[in-house]
Amino acid sequence: MLHLFDQSLTGNRHAGSRFGSRRHFLSVGSLLAGGLTLEQMCQAGATAGNGSLLRDKSVVFLFMHGGPSQFETFDPKMDAPVEIRSTTGEVQTNLPGVTFGGTFERLSTMADRLAIVRSFTTGDSRHDIKPIVHKSTNDANLGTLYSRIAGAHHPITGMPRNVALFPQAVAPEAQPTTMNFGKFGSSGNYSAALAPFAPGAGGNLQDDMQLSIPLRRLNDRRKLLTELDQLRWQRDRSDSASRQTPFRQQAFETILGGLADAFDLKQEDPRTLARYDTSPIAHPENISKKWKNYQNYVDNGQTLGKLLLLSRRLCERGAGFVTITTNFVWDMHADVNNAGVAEGMRYMGRPFDHAVSAFLEDVHERGLSDKILLVCCGEMGRTPRINKNGGRDHWGNLAPLILAGGGLPMGQVIGESSRDGSVPKSKPITIENLVATILKTLVDPGILRLEPDVPREILQAASEWESIRELI
Repeated sequence: MLHLFDQSLTGNRHAGSRFGSRRHFLSVGSLLAGGLTLEQMCQAGATAGNGSLLRDKSVVFLFMHGGPSQFETFDPKMDAPVEIRSTTGEVQTNLPGVTFGGTFERLSTMADRLAIVRSFTTGDSRHDIKPIVHKSTNDANLGTLYSRIAGAHHPITGMPRNVALFPQAVAPEAQPTTMNFGKFGSSGNYSAALAPFAPGAGGNLQDDMQLSIPLRRLNDRRKLLTELDQLRWQRDRSDSASRQTPFRQQAFETILGGLADAFDLKQEDPRTLARYDTSPIAHPENISKKWKNYQNYVDNGQTLGKLLLLSRRLCERGAGFVTITTNFVWDMHADVNNAGVAEGMRYMGRPFDHAVSAFLEDVHERGLSDKILLVCCGEMGRTPRINKNGGRDHWGNLAPLILAGGGLPMGQVIGESSRDGSVPKSKPITIENLVATILKTLVDPGILRLEPDVPREILQAASEWESIRELI
């Protein structure tokens, strides 16, 4: 993603500058979040996190926006009356006595790599983006809490610690991200520099990692940071030119090194890309156009697998928390906007089954299963009874949740739901429990308590809140 051009072909060189006109010499995005130079962010990455504090793990949070049904996913209730039980039937998993909804054929063979939570409750039935951004996360993206501890960037690779991936990150033609129900990029009361980086159209990171420089001037590229500071801050040339700190050198290497390639799926093995690709699973021609959310279904099918592949690439290079969402697709009312559950699970369930399975296989083969924790849930679940149109409506008392990897004990079902799948029968697992589990996976709470400048609310979430006890 380093874009080179020969300025001699432009015929527009400014004679008064050794490097030509600013417009033609350097075309960079903001390179920054919250007005910081890349050098400053590299320095923050080196100073904000104590290496022994961090557990050298990453979290990929696949947010199932719209509210997935617990019945058609991981708790089919086939012994319940027909108006309650899964409309897609069930499939036996490789865990004795445990079944999934009928569209999860591949995941059913990997249940031993999953922790399936059947007593998860989000507390209300509103469309929002809990638990990614919630009062439990101080109204900031959950990854911002992590980057507040670890620093905005990895100190070695320069990779942003906190990233948000939306469909346009891998498909520029996709719709803009739905923000009507909450801002995925919220940093709450924390610094804007800790907000998630969002590559792709509408985000800043893809532009940040693109650089245009005259090919004939490539040997002068160590002047770029000086020029960048001049453009951003209008600093005195002689003063800026004299600065060659280690962080400046790291920032230089970040721009012109291989970091940008991590965001470019063209750099991936084509066989791996094909392995993840969900576009044939929910082809646009096989999705009914009568639904107003037709394009949401298309974007989900075209991008979900690629987004998970991109998340793996970023985690390998130092990202600590990656949020993924494919827009508002899991709302299955069977109204003018949304398909019912049986039809909707063809559009969402099958791509989900394919993409998550490919991710689990890939990270396992790469020896990353213990390094990357995958979390999948939405903002709520679905009503126990199917409505008259074949859909399920909002339900906040019970919701599906699965986790995989992260070095946590897998191959278990955690909690139990009532016979009709309406409420937890065992002790409820809450958003606070999930947040605590994620933070304790990423950081050592005992060492965190010794850090003098950690905000009280983050320390409380990481060290005082109860995690999911079966996992931590």
